[in-house]
Amino acid sequence: MINRNRDSKFVIYQVLYIFIITVLALKGAEIDLKRVILADKTVNVNVKDSLVAILDSLYSLGIDFSIQIDPNVIKENEVLKQKLASLSKRVKELNKIPTEEEPEEIVQELTKQQSPISLKKTFIQNTWNIAANRGNIPTMIYDPNNPSSPIVTIPPGEERKFDLTDQTEVIIKFGSQEEKIKVVPNKPPEVNIERVTTKMSSSDIYVKELQRITAFTVTIVDERPDQLKITYLGPISVNGPQKNSKGNLVYNVSLRIASTESQFDDWVDRHGDLQEADGRYKANFFFIAVDEKTKDRVQIGDSFYFTDFSK
Repeated sequence: MINRNRDSKFVIYQVLYIFIITVLALKGAEIDLKRVILADKTVNVNVKDSLVAILDSLYSLGIDFSIQIDPNVIKENEVLKQKLASLSKRVKELNKIPTEEEPEEIVQELTKQQSPISLKKTFIQNTWNIAANRGNIPTMIYDPNNPSSPIVTIPPGEERKFDLTDQTEVIIKFGSQEEKIKVVPNKPPEVNIERVTTKMSSSDIYVKELQRITAFTVTIVDERPDQLKITYLGPISVNGPQKNSKGNLVYNVSLRIASTESQFDDWVDRHGDLQEADGRYKANFFFIAVDEKTKDRVQIGDSFYFTDFSK
């Protein structure tokens, strides 16, 4: 409604202005109004067309009035004066209409800067972590329980390595903003033992052959294998570790009991209780992985089987 009133006022003021110019032109020329209407040089066609368009706009706004000019009038057109006076009165009445106070909408655009450290990233408890600052301002990482001192400050375009303990989340601050990043538990190491030979599937299994080949591979999976302490037990020879394509530790395991047949006989005398019902001997071995920070300990074992030292 307010906008409509304003539009009405604007259009009416335009009409008043054009009418006044038109009256002055008519009065000053002192010629027949009929000739004025027909003559393009006295009253420009564009003015006439503009007047018609404005009147159409007034009608569309609901303001109904009509103006008729007697072509026989030579002197001042009294009817036109009355119409102008009426139009002026309408303008005054419109000015008296109370306007509702329009609520002023304050739209504040907050420019929120993108986090310089990906919020999809997670850190790991009880180990070292690395964070890269991809922004253009320094970024601080805080322990929520110690907001006064950052764990680490990372300059723009650089990365830093830092340690976490048992936090479940950390706060990153950059400029006047801050975000939270989840910290996940450090899982215990996973130890997998796989037999990679078929020689122990035969009825005759010889120690001398098992000591020349890799019989088992042991793969240790951990987020931070560098903080693991790996030990092993049993009559075995171990080669490794090497890292596979996934960064896991891989050990190759062979049997080591005796280099000669007499040494094998001595071993049998000491471990005769390890003979199975089917006549095979069984020698166990174990791998132990200990996380030196979390103190998680995992021990996994397997067994060698053999019948004689050699053919």
